[in-house]
Amino acid sequence: MKKRAFGRIAGTLGGACALVWSVPAGAQQFMQDRRVQDGPGYEAGDFEIHPGLGAEVGYDSNYYGRSDKSDPHYVNGSPQNPPVGTGLLRVTPSLRLSTTPGSPRGEDQPAQRPSVSFDAGASGTYREYFSSQVSNQRNMSGSADATLGILPGRAWSGTVNANWTRMIQPTVLGNPDLSYNNDTIIAGADLAAQPNEGTLDWHFGYQYTGIFFEQASGSPYNNQMHTGYSRGRWKFRPRTALLYDGSISFRSFDNASSAQFAEHSSAPVRVRLGLEGLVTPRFSVLAFVGYGATFTSGGSSDASVQQYDSVIGQAELRFFPGTTSTEVQAKPSLLVSTIALGYTRDFQASYLGPAYGSDRGYLRAEYFYAGKFLITVEGGVGALEHPNLYFNSSPGVAPILMADAYTDVRADATLFTEYRIIQSIGINATFQYSENFSSTQLPVTSDDLVRVGNYSLFDQSWRRFQAFFGVRWLM
Repeated sequence: MKKRAFGRIAGTLGGACALVWSVPAGAQQFMQDRRVQDGPGYEAGDFEIHPGLGAEVGYDSNYYGRSDKSDPHYVNGSPQNPPVGTGLLRVTPSLRLSTTPGSPRGEDQPAQRPSVSFDAGASGTYREYFSSQVSNQRNMSGSADATLGILPGRAWSGTVNANWTRMIQPTVLGNPDLSYNNDTIIAGADLAAQPNEGTLDWHFGYQYTGIFFEQASGSPYNNQMHTGYSRGRWKFRPRTALLYDGSISFRSFDNASSAQFAEHSSAPVRVRLGLEGLVTPRFSVLAFVGYGATFTSGGSSDASVQQYDSVIGQAELRFFPGTTSTEVQAKPSLLVSTIALGYTRDFQASYLGPAYGSDRGYLRAEYFYAGKFLITVEGGVGALEHPNLYFNSSPGVAPILMADAYTDVRADATLFTEYRIIQSIGINATFQYSENFSSTQLPVTSDDLVRVGNYSLFDQSWRRFQAFFGVRWLM
């Protein structure tokens, strides 16, 4: 491939990779659920310390997220760039520090609640690849978070939090110097009110989110978002509550004029009302319905200003096979067995345009037996509804239509199982499958809209399977 063509394609792929079809290197399953992440811990004064170390070996069938279709015009398919499978090693050290619960006063008195609580953690995952075609991708992702609680459990309480995550995100071309590794910074504050510590509680908060790409190829898609939110819950029966949540955000791009695709600032709004409660002692239901819109900025004469404006919501039916919902709520820290069937409708941020709509049905099951054996299964199928897409254009120049609106189908499934040999040692296995079903091929540049001669297309379909076997020490 000529140098000029390579640079043109690499610059284009930056927009598409991040949220639409990209398959970044994700965190291990045991690091995504705090209920199984930590072990018994060590006590050091008023703090608990939870160190951990996990190691896994496995296989990734399509590390670069390429299409398995063959066409000489596809930049992400055969024969130029076919899917590449690789064996790999993942090593994850972690550390978490938190304040201990309040000390008990006596048998007939409640525990003394602390005025301040603190929880912080950090982890990193190093990846070593066994295939020579992927060995130059060795890298390390990481995350760190901290939360400070003020007057927890009181009528008025608050939290301040911060989070940093480094995500490894290669391009389909496999050049590590043109990857889309990025750092996400989240910080916020939350004020909670529970008058007389009764049946009504309400939260008001602010959150900042910044996504910054490390390589110049991704810098046009650096973006920041400021969000204000409010959510509340009123328990009008012992196990039933009315719910509300609403938010407004302001999202902007630092250098939108340099992006390959038409990017615009927006003010996403979400408002939902819901109900959560028991149907029977073993069945609970959650139902949300509301309104969502992007309120994308730009003149009415700019065709690239696309709006999402629709009903959003969620419905979930949950079954407790091993215990009743009442027992679950009485012991909120207990990891219980559940089966959940649900559906969500929402919109998601996109680097191809302002946003895309998402409808997804899912099934999730968790089974925890005798404090030693854990199995979690989740799978879903969803429709991703993309609006008309446009190439970026110079000021005063009409945007160029890249593709008419289209819908992809996304399927995913994850199985995680772990057996605790002793309280602090576990052996585990993880299987993950994901696939994007699409008949759409996007032009790489506006020149490729005229599909004559040596044009280039990006196929939107891909599939990926991953399997890992590991052991971890958790305290």
